[in-house]
Parts: sequence; C-alpha cells; structure tokens
Amino acid sequence: MKIKEVIVVEGKADRLKVLQAVQADIIETNGSAISEQTLKIIKHAAKKRGVIVLTDPDYAGERIRQIIQEAVPECKHAFLTKRQATPKKQTDNLGIEHASVSNIQRALAGVYEVVPNQKSPLTKADMIALGLIGQQQSQKKRRMLGERLNIGYPNGKQLLKRLTMFQISKQELIDTLEAIEQEVNDEKS
Repeated sequence: MKIKEVIVVEGKADRLKVLQAVQADIIETNGSAISEQTLKIIKHAAKKRGVIVLTDPDYAGERIRQIIQEAVPECKHAFLTKRQATPKKQTDNLGIEHASVSNIQRALAGVYEVVPNQKSPLTKADMIALGLIGQQQSQKKRRMLGERLNIGYPNGKQLLKRLTMFQISKQELIDTLEAIEQEVNDEKS
C-alpha cells in the first residue's frame, strides 16, 4: 500500500513500524517536544503533498496532534485505538510501534480531514440522549464508537468536537451506534 501524503509520527520506532505496513515518506516529531523547525517541515510537506498525522493514542500523542492541527489546519488524521496500540508485554508503553501492520493499514485507509469552523448538527443533548455522555455505559459506548468510526477514543468533552471536525452526521452516528448495539446483542445470544 503506497501513501502519497507524508505521514507524521512521534519517533523512530513508530516510523519503522509504519514502514512495515505502507510505502510512505515519514516525518518524526521526536516526541512531544515538537520543534518549530519540525513544524516548518510539516507545513512544507502539507503544501506539497499533504500530511497525515498518526500519533500514539495517549495524552502526549493527542497533545502533538493538537499542536500540528493548530500549525497545519489542512492536515489529515489517522487514529489507532488504545487496544490496537497496546504492547504484548505490559512493561512497554502504549504506542504505534506495538500496533499490527493490518491495524496501521486500516487506520491509514480511514483518514479524516478536518473541516475548520464547521457547525455541528449534533448537540450535547444529542450526546446525552444517545447515551454517549453522562450514563453508566457511556465510556464503553464512546470506546466502541471511536473504534468503529476510526476516530480514536474521545472522552466526553472531545467527542462532540471530533464528530464535528470530521463531519460525522447525526444519521451516521445513529447508524453506527445501532450497528454496535446489534453486535453486542449478537454476542450475548
């Protein structure tokens, strides 16, 4: 699988793992201490070929993603879930380097492009009504939704923002939640 955009990852181990999954040019941020020089390189790559941000599904990865998004609003995003990036040995840290080749390929095939200043057709009341915030099973639902929509795991505050940023319609959200519920019911029977 060849990717025309430049992929941005956190470090060398992530780069090596992504190269096992796809043919692509890669920029490393060298962790959360992303420099102005690295941001300039990412901006240049975005103008020339486009950029896909693929960071670890943890606090540091989200911080890097936000820094890049602010500097390069036209960047695209690919996500892995925490489960997909969990190491086999519990002594290792969570990261892209622990993901399977197929999960990386799936994440890069399901890239999202941010649409800035987009007004959401969804509201906080919708999130509550759909059981995505403020209820006992909300966290589990958000995790499953994030996996299914390939938007990472958003907490309650991030969910509405991500759904808006990635132009996920109310109907797509409802359809996805129904599919998840059907899957859960099938597993129970």
